[in-house]
Amino acid sequence: MLEQIKHVKPAEIEARSMEIIGQELQGRTWPEPEFSIVKRCIHTSADFDYADNLCFSQGAARIGTQALKKGASIVTDTRMAASGINKKRLSEYGGEVHCFMDAPEVAEEAARRGCTRAAVCMERAAGLSGDLVIAVGNAPTALIRLFELIREGTFRPALIIGAPVGFVNVVEAKELIMTAGVPYIVPRGRKGGSNIAAAICNAMLYQK
Repeated sequence: MLEQIKHVKPAEIEARSMEIIGQELQGRTWPEPEFSIVKRCIHTSADFDYADNLCFSQGAARIGTQALKKGASIVTDTRMAASGINKKRLSEYGGEVHCFMDAPEVAEEAARRGCTRAAVCMERAAGLSGDLVIAVGNAPTALIRLFELIREGTFRPALIIGAPVGFVNVVEAKELIMTAGVPYIVPRGRKGGSNIAAAICNAMLYQK
């Protein structure tokens, strides 16, 4: 088996991976920056289902890319997603990553109110100034609370990346946020995750 291993220089691995993804997509393309987002989600997960389940509202990828390049910050619902976002590139545009999930006061408030920390985190996000991209990779309750805040008129993010993963209220929360009237990028169905949320952010940050 060892003789079948191809020698690829470290700097060339990602480029070669993208070439393979392009080949396996068999000519399927999307307008940019959607195509870069689709390919990076597949690259991150090795799951070609993202070629079919990623849903973009009209102009969402372009809107998100422009917002980030103009200094928008990103709010995530997990430290894993926050860790995966290229913060150096984001800071070059003037933005930063926020994640409130492990703040003691968030946990205390969630326990007192009988809700999830993710829901409280979205309320914290609504209190931030400037344009925001919300990247949800774990908690459907974050999307549900976002929908409520948008409907109340107290929050309007530049873009919502709705990519929670799992079985309980995940599909329903994604479908709900797609009716909120805010630009969105959503992998429909049960699939998603913090790695996918971060990959979508990075794909937009890497656009030239």
